[in-house]
Amino acid sequence: MNHKAIRAIYPQVVIVDDTAGAFDKDGNKVEIDMALVDAWQDPDAYKYARAKAYPSYADQFDTIFHEGIDAWKAQIQAVKDRFPKE
Repeated sequence: MNHKAIRAIYPQVVIVDDTAGAFDKDGNKVEIDMALVDAWQDPDAYKYARAKAYPSYADQFDTIFHEGIDAWKAQIQAVKDRFPKE
């Protein structure tokens, strides 16, 4: 189960159990539309993709030192262009 999607779509859900299901604060089961959950797009997905794609800090500092700040900016902008905010 995509816990983040369930919590985003169903704000009343406080407990998500992969086996038992989703429950509200009173312990009542919340019926989940899995098609809706599966279709949900994480609005923060670009952040995770960028974090993986950015060069390490050491490599970024090395770029600044050897090639200058403009080369570093271009390197970072390329990642931002590849994974834009949505």
